[in-house]
Amino acid sequence: MKSRVAVLKTSPDTVLTDYQKLLRLINYQEYFSKDQDILIKLNLSWTKYFPACSSQPWQVEGLVKTLLGDGYKPEKLLPVENKTVVTDPWEGARQNKWLSVLGKYGLKFISLPEQKWIRYDFKTKLLKLNDIFPDGIYIPEMFPDKSIIHLPTIKTHGHSITTGAIKNAFGGLLKEVRHYGHEFIHEVMVDLLLMQKEIHKTIFAVMDGTVCGDGAGPRTMKPFIGNYILASFDQVAIDAIAARMMGFDPLAIPYLRMASEMRLGNADPKEIEMIGDDIAEVNFHFKTKRSFVIWGDQMLRKGFLRFLKRIALHSPLWVWAPVASNIYHDLLWYPIIGEKRIKEFKKTLWGKLFVTYQEFSK
Repeated sequence: MKSRVAVLKTSPDTVLTDYQKLLRLINYQEYFSKDQDILIKLNLSWTKYFPACSSQPWQVEGLVKTLLGDGYKPEKLLPVENKTVVTDPWEGARQNKWLSVLGKYGLKFISLPEQKWIRYDFKTKLLKLNDIFPDGIYIPEMFPDKSIIHLPTIKTHGHSITTGAIKNAFGGLLKEVRHYGHEFIHEVMVDLLLMQKEIHKTIFAVMDGTVCGDGAGPRTMKPFIGNYILASFDQVAIDAIAARMMGFDPLAIPYLRMASEMRLGNADPKEIEMIGDDIAEVNFHFKTKRSFVIWGDQMLRKGFLRFLKRIALHSPLWVWAPVASNIYHDLLWYPIIGEKRIKEFKKTLWGKLFVTYQEFSK
């Protein structure tokens, strides 16, 4: 059976209306009842704002405004995000202007580190995560039996080539030490699909490609104006179409190929029904690169520095890694390179739209 992916061309002037059109085009209301709790899994790749790095404020607003306009109650909508060893969910929600958007519509942001986490013994056989976490996999207690909407962006990733709907679960179903999964990232992403299919009633993704990220993702990227938004109930299919739009062969990306072979979704574009605007000729010609931090991580896990892996990443000395990452990203790359790219971005129509979103004030 073919999967469906909806895609629309959009603009800063019409983006909120276009998100409404996108959601109704995919007939989302057929899959979500109005009396159920719906997790809205935001995507925070950096505490700081950087174009395409994290869920865009208009992406959050487009979804929330549509849901509320269609009769879904604000208390049933649960926007969530987790932390990593290098991100702060509350500060990230402020700098990415989610808090002002959520406050405008009466929704409360939920920081997952503040929630109760429980050990969950998955019935489904996982490929790698049980080996990576032999003491058990812990997930937020609030997740099982709820539906979920993912809000990823179109961007490259130094570990997984591309990132999107599937990897967005990486930041929800695993605690902050989930970086242990980087060594087997493609198998771990398949595990994330298996886990979600076991615990969630409905899985939906609304992907923002208005501003995309090319190069050394998921943070140190070159912003690219894409002007597209996507939605699908098949995480594999939406990630495959996003990959193709970026210029990649979806079936050459291991996690997409494995997921498709295991029938967890469709990664073959020939098995995906496209609705909405024609993107047959779209090719952003992206090239995945590795930031210095990701390159170093890979050298320690499976490269010429592997003999240092245990002491560097799996001992009390591991704290050097987030310190080094913060120094590189926040104190070096961001002020030297990132701020120049943001300055140029703010001259674009999407950059001007971002500036119109207000900072959160209590």
